Amino acid sequence: MKVGVLALQGAFREHLEAFDALGTYAVPVRLPEHLDGVDALVLPGGESTVLRQLLTSSGVAGPLRSLLRAGTPTLATCAGLILVAREVVDAASVDADGLDLAMLDCAIRRNAYGPQVASFEAALSVTGLPGGTFPGVFIRAPVIERFGERVEVLASHDERPVLVREGSVLGAAFHPELAQDLRLHQHFLTGIGT
Repeated sequence: MKVGVLALQGAFREHLEAFDALGTYAVPVRLPEHLDGVDALVLPGGESTVLRQLLTSSGVAGPLRSLLRAGTPTLATCAGLILVAREVVDAASVDADGLDLAMLDCAIRRNAYGPQVASFEAALSVTGLPGGTFPGVFIRAPVIERFGERVEVLASHDERPVLVREGSVLGAAFHPELAQDLRLHQHFLTGIGT
């Protein structure tokens, strides 16, 4: 098992550390060739507009899009969730750059929980996750405003979905890599047969 963690900007180091702690081979992805042979992907939190620009300028966008379209299991957290959403309601033209990574039938509002100073942690009940609630860390988090009928909601906070799955993509509005709890990363790996 080889997990490619997008490492252009954002909270990628913590994801790499989580997979390392679980004994899973994870590599930082900064160039197209870093995607060779990956079995799963992580699109981390960060700043979604900057990530979009860096994906294009690094040349990673095309190969990443191909892997997503091929059904490569993907964990998309916070800004990563924004990247794979079909609609970003507060962006003038989310695909003006032609990135087209949309894999989740969701409408997302960026930074909807407020600025960095409004960050918080919430105990989340996650469907299929053993061991009690999971500590969801919300930092300038997006909100899922709408989702399609094929999207499965795995966790909610204040009656809003915060963890969803559609096909091979698991999307989180929070930062599981900052929770000091490896269960969600293990859950992702278990779902892809490790």
